Amino acid sequence: GSSRGPSSGDMAGVKALVALSFSGAIGLTFLMLGCALEDYGVYWPLFVLIFHVISPIPHFIAKRATYDSDATSSACRELAYFFTTGIVVSAFGFPVILARVSVIKWGACGLVLAGNAVIFLTIQGFFLVFGRGDDFSWEQ
Repeated sequence: GSSRGPSSGDMAGVKALVALSFSGAIGLTFLMLGCALEDYGVYWPLFVLIFHVISPIPHFIAKRATYDSDATSSACRELAYFFTTGIVVSAFGFPVILARVSVIKWGACGLVLAGNAVIFLTIQGFFLVFGRGDDFSWEQ
């Protein structure tokens, strides 16, 4: 037999991981440009990274709490969606407020908002690709 490397299921996972990594790098590039360009030079928008880090936490807690129950929709999961939505809205509102009170310029705000959109779509893509069960590579 000829074994020429990983199976096609593994390659799909690797390609998805590479695409998500690239997408996350683009999002962080937008965020850094909004902070570091010569006209802007204010690093307050970096606090938006806190929202990016904590946004998956309610999902993990709800997944852990509702692991045993087979209900398609539980109050715990709905609460997790609510908190995640609040975190995401806060991440988009924070640079708008900073621009509104003239801490950052509106161009920096636009770059940070673009970075937010790309990063949150990357996080969602990560959950869509890797968030299922352990046997997801066989379900494709």
